[in-house]
Amino acid sequence: MEHTKCLIIGSGPAGYTAAIYTTRAGIGSVLIEGHQPGGQLTTTTTIENFPGFPDGIDGFQLMDNMRQQAINVGADVRSGLITAIDLSKRPFIATLDGGTAIEADTVIVATGASAKYLGLDDEKKYAGQGVSACATCDGFFYRKKVVAVVGGGDTACEEAAYLSNLCSKVYMIVRKDYLRASKAMQQRVAERENIEILFNTNTLGLFGNNGVEGAHLVRHKGTPDEQAFDIAIDGFFLAIGHNPNTEFLAGQLETDANGYIVTDKVTTATSVEGVFAAGDVADPRYRQAIAAAGTGCRAALDAERYIAEM
Repeated sequence: MEHTKCLIIGSGPAGYTAAIYTTRAGIGSVLIEGHQPGGQLTTTTTIENFPGFPDGIDGFQLMDNMRQQAINVGADVRSGLITAIDLSKRPFIATLDGGTAIEADTVIVATGASAKYLGLDDEKKYAGQGVSACATCDGFFYRKKVVAVVGGGDTACEEAAYLSNLCSKVYMIVRKDYLRASKAMQQRVAERENIEILFNTNTLGLFGNNGVEGAHLVRHKGTPDEQAFDIAIDGFFLAIGHNPNTEFLAGQLETDANGYIVTDKVTTATSVEGVFAAGDVADPRYRQAIAAAGTGCRAALDAERYIAEM
């Protein structure tokens, strides 16, 4: 069976950064890219908040640059998907989708988190053309424009408040007749005059010829008071949560109530000795490319120290 000192599962900023650091440290790591090489950033357009690119950079290009940098320093980057892993004994044994297996002394999990969507065909149709799951990433492009945020929890309120500083108007599309967010977050939203909350409202679809130009909505869906109406918007932001990509772990690592991997806070170490977590899979709060890259660096250094101590 093939053996590696460090197996990196997942790509994106965390995975590729971990591969760069482990390779330069002489550890000899193998990175398995997963079902979406490069992660969520490959589906975005221009990124203007990643340091080092004063004119911004295309999301796919940024990830391709990171991937190529990892390969240039000698990282073993492979396509494929880890379908299962046994963390109950050392060395750890990971099984790939083709049926082959890899032994590893350490593992860095960098599989990211997938944004939850409503399941509308229009979400795919307008991806990168008005539909986004990250206000911090894309809000800058909607300065002085009208946008909508879907959701009623803390994340939705936080994103709506953030966008209200940039946009002329922000609609919040809330399925229930109340906000699930904390009182503090509700207060932040209430204080913003350019935020309008549409309670008891569901999204039926989006429309527009050159990107999103509006949304088809329905109020009190399925009741005698049902009312369909449209709003004119330039951007449509999903803020209904994320799903950390941890299914293949089969519950072998400690996670929080939402499935995010729990680390010891000081390092990237998980509940299993020799296993580390980096990027969005262990970050329910920030979910930013630069933060993910930073934890990829930390996880690589943690793995290096662990191997040295072994």
